[in-house]
Amino acid sequence: MAEGRNEPSMDEILSSIKRIIADDERIRPAAKRASKTAPSHDDQDEILELTETAADEETEEVLLDDAKAQSLRHSFSALQTLSEPGVAPQIVRSGETSLEGLTRDLLRPMLKDWLDTNLPPIVEAMVEREITRITKKG
Repeated sequence: MAEGRNEPSMDEILSSIKRIIADDERIRPAAKRASKTAPSHDDQDEILELTETAADEETEEVLLDDAKAQSLRHSFSALQTLSEPGVAPQIVRSGETSLEGLTRDLLRPMLKDWLDTNLPPIVEAMVEREITRITKKG
């Protein structure tokens, strides 16, 4: 149920889609007007020079080095894993302690103390209510 609070509602999703479509429709007519006003070149005498394009590719700067790109891929992979519902937790290799296991080990004595203190009165109250309910019916 906690997941439902973090996820957008159906109305929010639909309004977001409508907004994107409206933005696209505003951009498309502007792009069509720009293409209509642009001069057209029907000259067949123009020659495509591939050598300049190849030279441009060689001088092109790399935005991310390999280490940063790998780190970014890892981050996106982790984000994708977290966003998938129902993904089973990873199995911890033997000898390692997971956070879940550590928490369980720390809470076990506290839970035992709480149950020893509070469980008998809770059970007594429930049994007493049930006996009272049954005797009133009969």
